[in-house]
Amino acid sequence: MQHNSVVLTSLLAATMQVDCAPYGLIEDAAIVVIEGKITWVGARTALPAEFAGMRVQELGGRLVTPALIDCHTHVVHGGNRAVEFEMRLQGASYEEIARAGGGIVSTVTATRVASHDDLVAAALPYVDALIGEGVATIEIKSGYGLEQSTELRMLRVARRIAELRPVLVTTSLLVAHAVPLDYKGRSDAYIDEVCIPTLRVAQAAGLVDAVDGFCEGIAFSPDQIERVFSVARELGLPVKLHAEQLSNLGGAALAARFGAISADHLEYLDEDGVAALAASGTVGVILPGAFYTLREVQKPPIDLLRKYGVPMAVATDMNPGSSPMASLLLAMNMACTLFRLTPAEALAGVTTHAARALGLTDRGTLALGQVADLAVWNCSHPSELAYRIGFNPLHQRIIGGVC
Repeated sequence: MQHNSVVLTSLLAATMQVDCAPYGLIEDAAIVVIEGKITWVGARTALPAEFAGMRVQELGGRLVTPALIDCHTHVVHGGNRAVEFEMRLQGASYEEIARAGGGIVSTVTATRVASHDDLVAAALPYVDALIGEGVATIEIKSGYGLEQSTELRMLRVARRIAELRPVLVTTSLLVAHAVPLDYKGRSDAYIDEVCIPTLRVAQAAGLVDAVDGFCEGIAFSPDQIERVFSVARELGLPVKLHAEQLSNLGGAALAARFGAISADHLEYLDEDGVAALAASGTVGVILPGAFYTLREVQKPPIDLLRKYGVPMAVATDMNPGSSPMASLLLAMNMACTLFRLTPAEALAGVTTHAARALGLTDRGTLALGQVADLAVWNCSHPSELAYRIGFNPLHQRIIGGVC
């Protein structure tokens, strides 16, 4: 029989509490879980007597962290773009690939013709890969339908994944992702006729937890995104934004004006944009997989984000085109190697700050009252999680206190 009340002992706890030293380490620690919530955490020798009669599980000195959170993914989609990847390596330009039917158009086409069950079956292997690395919370975006029925189907698939796997799924409506071919040259009409109506229907159906958009020259202007965000605000939905990935259009500042929970990518973010994020409390989400895959050279302003105290999350951006990566551990390593985050920053980026990037307050740290979603690692120090490449040290996940 499974139990969600237990005393976990003989462990190295990385509490990831932001007011503590890096990692918030507690040697020879104990964690008390009652009815799926963390009730006490501290040194084992200080364990209160009131917990003496509880079931005990010893973890053999292993490292325990909050379960990981992937706060930016596109795991629900049809098809893949491996042929496009090969064409690009053989020297094909973006325009040549697009003329050959590649790019986002190919994913939109494949996603529109995929059934609900097809999309579930295609997404589950990526979800399972993330779960296998200690992930317990995954954000999933729509954005490959670009018309109402497919966008809603993608969101329903995301909800279904949470029923099929022991993972919390949060959904983001990303209908303002790209302008479909049938609206070429009429992006304002697309906002009015597709984006905003779809947002209203998705909210009424309880399918959307946040509203996202792509603010970029190849996608939508700040003014167009503002119209979508204004409706989100009216509906009481939080917003987040793909911003400053390829150029600086002031998307991060727009996101900050709307109190966005996150602004993501940020390679071309300037100091004014950083200051705006700091003032609004918006999390900056760092996505090294896309930087790597696209072989970009402009790096996000990590030093400025540190200077202004902007919390930095790290995510996979798992998608079929620019970041076909389903490993959050690899994203941590890339964040350190490519962008020079510290291992402590990377771990905070997939726990504490990733939770904040999703507007979640009940997870991301080992602290009183938090959901007991934990990852147990065959590691002697938390820096090992960002250090190795292609190796998974996960021993087990503990979800809601169930061992």
